[in-house]
Amino acid sequence: MKNNFFYKSQFSNIYKRPSKLSEVTSQILYGERFKILSKNKDWIKIKSSFDNYIGYIKNEKYVNKHNPSHKVYSFKATIFDKQNKKTKKFLPFASKISIIKKNKKFLEFENNKWLKISDLKKIDHEEKNFINIFKSFLKTKYMWGGKTYNGIDCSALLQLYYYYNNWFYPRDTKDQIKYSKKNIKRKIFKRGDVIFWKGHVAVCINSKELIHAYGPENKVLVMSIIKVINRIKKTANLTVKKISSVKD
Repeated sequence: MKNNFFYKSQFSNIYKRPSKLSEVTSQILYGERFKILSKNKDWIKIKSSFDNYIGYIKNEKYVNKHNPSHKVYSFKATIFDKQNKKTKKFLPFASKISIIKKNKKFLEFENNKWLKISDLKKIDHEEKNFINIFKSFLKTKYMWGGKTYNGIDCSALLQLYYYYNNWFYPRDTKDQIKYSKKNIKRKIFKRGDVIFWKGHVAVCINSKELIHAYGPENKVLVMSIIKVINRIKKTANLTVKKISSVKD
């Protein structure tokens, strides 16, 4: 655990270079573990422990000890500064927290910061129904590099299911295609099929519909499988590269 650190704020953008003007490539969530590759006064270059993703975050708001006992199960969990006083801050889905104090309805995870127990699950909880997770993000805006209620991209929507369940899965679509070993040949789709294009991914929720974070519509939505395949072919001249399946 010698060079292991944990992010201790709501979430942060991960940048391609040490500048807020640089491209946002991903985000880091509360309680997420990472290694420090280099640092200066303002920035640290990190490698996330879950998927080995490399990028830059501000040199602040992290600790070297964190033993999470619970994780956020709701789409976003309101932070209370007292057990009955809401703040305007939230923890995103899959954030990992530890307990300072708890009662029947609330849990204190930092000094004077409380969450409703109903928004949480124990750290070893597994959610096998992937559709429950994907549908919680419906209408969330599309944001390149995003992986929270504030905005999400197509590959993060899929990866978050695995991250929540503590199963490895790559961050970017190009790596997800390589990692997904199955290449199913079928004309009739089924629940759990993962459809890959170059630079895009979607998950089938039944034989006729899929869910994805879709840039042209600027949000997460459910669409017809056939219409999406035809639209991507027409607008981007891209065909399906691979069909895999969600682990459950």
